Amino acid sequence: MRAGRDAPLMRPLDMTFAGALVAGPSGLEPRPLAIAGGVIADAPAGREIRLEGCTLLPGIVDLHGDGFERHLAPRRGLVSDLARGLVALDAELAASGITTAVLAQFWSWEGGMRSPDFARRLAAALEEARPRLLTEMVLQLRLETHLTDQFGEVADFVERHRIGYAVYNDHLPHAALRKGRTPPRLTGQALKSGRSPEAHLALIRELAARDPEVPGALAELSARLGAMGVRLGSHDDPDPARRAQMRALGCGIAEFPETMEAVRAAKAAGDAVILGAPNVVRGGSHAGKMDARAAVAEGLCDALVSDYHYPAPSAAAAALAPGGGAGAWHLVSEGPARVMGWSDRGRLAPGLRADLAILGPSGDVEATVSAGRIAFARGAVAAALFG
Repeated sequence: MRAGRDAPLMRPLDMTFAGALVAGPSGLEPRPLAIAGGVIADAPAGREIRLEGCTLLPGIVDLHGDGFERHLAPRRGLVSDLARGLVALDAELAASGITTAVLAQFWSWEGGMRSPDFARRLAAALEEARPRLLTEMVLQLRLETHLTDQFGEVADFVERHRIGYAVYNDHLPHAALRKGRTPPRLTGQALKSGRSPEAHLALIRELAARDPEVPGALAELSARLGAMGVRLGSHDDPDPARRAQMRALGCGIAEFPETMEAVRAAKAAGDAVILGAPNVVRGGSHAGKMDARAAVAEGLCDALVSDYHYPAPSAAAAALAPGGGAGAWHLVSEGPARVMGWSDRGRLAPGLRADLAILGPSGDVEATVSAGRIAFARGAVAAALFG
C-alpha cells in the first residue's frame, strides 16, 4: 500500500509495535518497539500495533544499485519523465525493504544512460522528485577513469549536487586494443551511444592512449573530492596490485573485487569490501568471478548490495541464515551504514531514524517504514496497520 503525496501517511507516525521479534545487539528479542517523530523512541508512543509472528529489522541500506535504469527507461532510448520513474522506483525499493538507496549513476564515454548528460538529468530529476518519495535516494557517481579532460566538470557536478560517494571504474577494452582486435560488442555499444561503430572505436582508442596521464589526473581529482568529504571507491579490482593503486588514491572502498586475493588484500589493509547480493543468491558470480558466499564465510564482507536486482539484499540475508533469525541482516543494514559513516541508521536503537523492514510470518517483507512513514504494507502487517 502506498501513500499519495499529500496523504497523512507522508508524515511520520507515532506507534508502538508489539508481539514481534525485534533485532537487537544480541540478536532477535521479543520486545516492543516504538517510533515517534520519525525516530525510534525509548518509550511507548501512539497506538499499539500487534504483530505476532513478525520480525522487525533495520531498513536495508543499499550502497550500490543500478536496477533503477529500467524504471527510467522502460524501453531502450525511451527516457521521458524521470521524476515519475523515480516514484515508481520508490515503490519497488520499499517493497524490497530498502529505506536508503544509493543509485549508481555512470559518468562515462559509453553514452546513453551512462553519459554525463544523463547524469545531469538524473541529478536534477532526483531533486525535483524528493518531496514525493518515501525512501531516501542518493547518487553515487561511477566515473570512467580515462575521461581526464572532464575531471574539473566532474568535481563541480559532485559539489553542486552534494554527492558523497564516487567510484572509479575502467570499462575500456584494453586487452582487445593491445592485440589490435575489434572490441567485443562494439556495434551495440556504438548504437547505444548514438555514434557510428567507426566513431566509437576511434573514441575508445583515443581514451586508451591517455593511459600515462590517468594516474596523475586521478590523484588531483581524488584530492579535490576528498577535501569535499566525498568517500571514494574502486570498482572490479582484479588483483591486490590494482587495489593498492586505488587505495593510494584515497579509495578506501573496494566495490565488487573480482578475486578472493583482491578481497583479502583489501581487508588486510583496512578497506571496506562491498559485494553483490545477487552473487550470494545465485551461489556464485554470473560472470564467473569470485563467490561472494566464500568471502562472507571468511568475514571479509562489509556490505551486500542489490547491484542489478532490488529484492536481492533481503534474499541474500535469508540465504545466509537458513535457520531464520537476524542472521546476516547486518550485512544489508548496519554494515553498509558504517561504511558510509551514516550513524543515524542501520540499527534499531532509540534516537536513530525509524527505518524498519518488517518480515511477516512467511519471512517475506510485508511492510517498510522509512523515517517513521509507512512506505509499503501488505498481508498480515497491512491488516494490523489498517484493519
